Amino acid sequence: MEKKNITVAGIGYVGLSCAVLLSQRHRVTALDVLPERVRMINERVSPITDKEIQDYLSAAPLDLRATECPKEAYAQADYVIIATPTDYDPDKNYFNTDTVESVITDVLRINPQAVIVIKSTIPVGFTQAALSRLPNARLLFSPEFLREGRALQDNLFPSRIIVGVPKDNDALRVPAEVFAQMLLEGSLSSHTPVLIMNATEAEAVKLFANTYLAMRVCFFNELDTYAEVHDINPKQIIEGVGLDPRIGSHYNNPSFGYGGYCFPKDTKQLAANFKNIPENIIGAIVNSNSTRKDFVAAQVLKKAGFHPGPQGNAPTGQDTVVGIYRLTMKTDSDNFRQSSVQGVMKRLKAKGVKVIVYEPILPDGSDFFGSEVIGDLHKFKAASHVVAANRYHADLDDIRHKVYTRDLFRCD
Repeated sequence: MEKKNITVAGIGYVGLSCAVLLSQRHRVTALDVLPERVRMINERVSPITDKEIQDYLSAAPLDLRATECPKEAYAQADYVIIATPTDYDPDKNYFNTDTVESVITDVLRINPQAVIVIKSTIPVGFTQAALSRLPNARLLFSPEFLREGRALQDNLFPSRIIVGVPKDNDALRVPAEVFAQMLLEGSLSSHTPVLIMNATEAEAVKLFANTYLAMRVCFFNELDTYAEVHDINPKQIIEGVGLDPRIGSHYNNPSFGYGGYCFPKDTKQLAANFKNIPENIIGAIVNSNSTRKDFVAAQVLKKAGFHPGPQGNAPTGQDTVVGIYRLTMKTDSDNFRQSSVQGVMKRLKAKGVKVIVYEPILPDGSDFFGSEVIGDLHKFKAASHVVAANRYHADLDDIRHKVYTRDLFRCD
């Protein structure tokens, strides 16, 4: 394929992994508003925690540079990939897509011939609606299916490649096929299913896929809650259930709840898309995740020997101190975003319990939403009456008796 000029707007997990993948064969410019990220990319240092991305940046012959200047990034681009963050806005009951719309506006002003590929997660119907407002925009939507800490790995070995074309827009069919081929050629798999579909259906694939995975997390968490309440072995139950080939023994490790970049916002957005449409399951997934955090917080307090005082919100006797071991969602991640343990922390603090945090990514002595960060692990352990760990680590072996975790299989 002829070498293309590609710009990637947004250097997070999605944007950076795409930039690295495509710069193996094409000229890629990464655009970001943060000067530090731009500097790191140009010095071949990954601004996110992903060992494979760092290995590729360090050793692979990539045609990749970064800039803060939109005009410089967009002027010569054949394709612009939008990988800016979108988040669920509880006030609007909808995704905040301002960053995506801002990029589209800039590209149309600077280089209206560029094909714009949205990879940010957006509401179902967004691409078609944007095109009705901006009929000259050459808009496509291509969902990503990446795991934190394994983003490049999932791009190198994709489960599927999907590119969505606005309905009744045959002129964009060829650019969509070219983009799919670029992703396929950059991967290490030649047998990946490629689907070219309507943009609205592609948007729905992303939200329904993530909501199904969130449902699976909730299912095994509720199984675990049942087992803990009845004092029976959840690991044995899960192993027996998972041997059914229709269910499988994957994605079944209990946790404090789902969290991270995608699941919280995607499940809420899909529930919002179901307004005035009959449903029971989608809304229940969101509620189940909240219930799980309630239960975990109550179990942590129980393990700590906490008893409410006369006012109902102050511990009696010695003050109860709960230590939170790591704020991240996954073992090798640097992402705290909407991590489930933060929801547990809020519930503990609402009971008047003192919460301290061990998180080596944060400075010792700093403050995380009103909780002290202790960088010395030994000091942290000694100060905690009970330690809550969403994911267990051998660092806690010497205080295993006071650790509360539901990490049965020691995996993400």
